[in-house]
Amino acid sequence: MEPFRQNVALAIDGGGIRGTMVAKALAVVEENVGKQCNEIFHLLAGTSTGSILSATIAAGLSAAEIHGLYEDQGPNIFKKSWRCLFPFKYLVHYIYPSDYFQAVLQEHLGEMTMGDLWAAEPQLDVVITARDLVLNKTIFIKPWKDDFKDWKLWRAVLCSSSAPTQMPVVEGRYVDGGVGSYANPCYMAAYEAKFCLEWPLEETTLISLGTGRYPGGLEPYQADHFNAFDWVFPVIDTFSSDACVQQVRLVKTVFPELDFRRFEMDLPYPIPMDDTSSIAALTDLGEELGHKILNDLVDEEVYADAGTPP
Repeated sequence: MEPFRQNVALAIDGGGIRGTMVAKALAVVEENVGKQCNEIFHLLAGTSTGSILSATIAAGLSAAEIHGLYEDQGPNIFKKSWRCLFPFKYLVHYIYPSDYFQAVLQEHLGEMTMGDLWAAEPQLDVVITARDLVLNKTIFIKPWKDDFKDWKLWRAVLCSSSAPTQMPVVEGRYVDGGVGSYANPCYMAAYEAKFCLEWPLEETTLISLGTGRYPGGLEPYQADHFNAFDWVFPVIDTFSSDACVQQVRLVKTVFPELDFRRFEMDLPYPIPMDDTSSIAALTDLGEELGHKILNDLVDEEVYADAGTPP
């Protein structure tokens, strides 16, 4: 692995249970580097499952411990019930109650506040995205902002991870940070490094980790007979995948001095965010992703035309 620069940041995409893959990849890195992630990275940015990973790293958990949480608690958080059955899953306000998820977050993050991270030694910047439905904008929950310094870390993660239809809206206003353009928070992390922390980009490395790219697309003529409902998921997937690539292009274009490394895996089959039956497969993919990081095998699919649209 090419040595990191003086300042090192980590940005992790959203993706629900697919965070299992990233946790395993980081465990591989920790094992080979001989340091925990909280000793390597001093800026962590995460959306949804990326916020879970960022917060638990900041709280001092090893990547192996975090991977264990995904394995052990994932099936309990995404516990199947009548709400998951057709047609109920399209009629209820949410599929999975968040009580158990909140309890897990509180157990492992305790009463730590965002401000505690900023007051720590060494100082740690953790940026968590959420969507505020009342203000109708994406918010960036940061430890040095007065508005957020008293927020419990678990509360920030809960807000960032509450995907619409999957979990209930938090406090009547906050939902998943991936509802918008920041499911991939790499541009946000680069901006934070340069303009908020004032890190010289020539001395900064940013590692960006995806949670798996869906294989293929529709079959020819498959969309010819789509009704309005059939279009929902292809449109959402198109928006999210294009937004993810656009974030990478922005980083490469706006911050060319940055040592930016994007790593991603192609999934062997579509893995929904709540598919806990794929945890073993995601763990295997994580092992492969970890070795990609160690061998600097960056994601060539988005690097090929990262400067401007083709």
